[in-house]
Amino acid sequence: MDTPGFGIPARLARGMSMAEQHEYLRRRHSRRRVVTGAGGLAGGLLLAGCDGDGDGGGGSGRTDGSSAAVVSPAPTGAPAAFGRHLAFGADPRTQMRVGWQLPLRVRGPYLRYGTGRGDLGGRVDAEIRPLKTPALNGLPAVEQHYVHAALDGLEPGTTYVYGLGHDEFDPAASPGAASRGAAAHLAEFRTAPARPERFVFTAFGDQGTGPAARAVTRRIAALPGGPPAFHLHAGDICYAEDSGHGLPTGRYDARVWDGFLRQIAPVASGVPWMPAMGNHDMEAWYSPDGYGGQRARWTLPGSGFDPREAPGAYSFVYGNVAVVALDANDVSYEIPANLGFTDGAQARWLDRRLGQLRREPGVDFVVVFFHHCAYSTSTHASDGGVREHFTPLFDTHRVDLVINGHNHVYERTDALRAGALTRPLPVGGSVDTERHGAVYVTAGGGGRRLYDFSAPDSYEGRRRDRGVVDTFRWTRSGGQAPEGVEWSRVRYTGHSFLAVESRPGPAPVLRAAAYADDGTRIDRFEVVRGR
Repeated sequence: MDTPGFGIPARLARGMSMAEQHEYLRRRHSRRRVVTGAGGLAGGLLLAGCDGDGDGGGGSGRTDGSSAAVVSPAPTGAPAAFGRHLAFGADPRTQMRVGWQLPLRVRGPYLRYGTGRGDLGGRVDAEIRPLKTPALNGLPAVEQHYVHAALDGLEPGTTYVYGLGHDEFDPAASPGAASRGAAAHLAEFRTAPARPERFVFTAFGDQGTGPAARAVTRRIAALPGGPPAFHLHAGDICYAEDSGHGLPTGRYDARVWDGFLRQIAPVASGVPWMPAMGNHDMEAWYSPDGYGGQRARWTLPGSGFDPREAPGAYSFVYGNVAVVALDANDVSYEIPANLGFTDGAQARWLDRRLGQLRREPGVDFVVVFFHHCAYSTSTHASDGGVREHFTPLFDTHRVDLVINGHNHVYERTDALRAGALTRPLPVGGSVDTERHGAVYVTAGGGGRRLYDFSAPDSYEGRRRDRGVVDTFRWTRSGGQAPEGVEWSRVRYTGHSFLAVESRPGPAPVLRAAAYADDGTRIDRFEVVRGR
């Protein structure tokens, strides 16, 4: 049965690469008139002139625990900006990237910033990246306007305030601006410290939109010590493309991005939101690799590898922790729409970059995150392509922690090297990853519909004998190879997220904990090195 999606019949889409799908769509769809703004899904929310939490209201003054108060009516002449989100540049100590969205094009957008609400003397011009989507799936054509500003030369360990403007509106034009409501459109961020110090980051994947996704996002901002230094999103970001196989046999609605960016703004306007690309994040209409839309929506540090750069592959160092994002669509045997699209360049870059990071002074831990699971026993199980192309490099360069999404559950392994269990890591335990290998976490409970395990749940407060879990891995041929594994230590069927605290010093440690969406702790463990 053919299911409407991007407009490719299922019988033709089956087996097509992302590049082939893109070519098909471009031939089939001529240019059509587009409507400006989000329309439909977000409706009048976009014209409220404020960032919201997706609940449909402005003027509540609620910040959901973030540092940015951004939910009140816009002052006259202000851009109806929404969906503000931050990302680090290549150096989180001195660079920040700010993105937002407008319902229509404006002249001369820019960002003002300074170290206090009364000092917004810094100004950088912003770039508009329009994204046009034709009438697909019977939905109206849409034109979206994504705006980006790059802040460089910042001071390490410093809190900055920023506001958005354009040629018709200046958030710092006069002392009376605040009384007109402009102050409500100011937000804050903090650059990484010059020297390592204690910090916390969070992670999850498979978020989407809706009550569960909002609940987990708010919980991140409500951590006891305050919002995290940054958040890692392990892919399948908003599910505008819902087929999930890189095949346009499902419904695609670009307007879902409008609701998603509004949803995360109360946190992401003050906390850098660093995404990897999942299988639902390939959108065939925009570019041959499916990432044209993502390049419009995000500004990420980049990797610089050739011949083709994946926007979801990059790295940065924050304090004593190096973070590497990968695009597992490039190696996935389960969903091969983009299999091999970098011609091996990503894996070669990964080998070089991990080597560089391991030699970098001050880097104690290396954390890698991407979408498809290296080791999981839930619905999608493990991807053999990830194991073949990525995990040997993790072993070679002694990666400490690997975070995945894809399976909509929480699962955590014991210490693994070369796919074998080297040391048990019970709840509350500690492992020396230099000696015993990496710990793999599936953190796919970010808000989407939950999956199940083939074995009973086992987590803090609900311990069960480990035993052997029956599961499988995806093979190069697209088949499933059964395997019985002993490394599945913690399993939790529920919405959740991971929080990791880094404590530098003579004996550095990563203290990780997983929390359910109601704040209940479901797992905790420590990662150390060379002890």
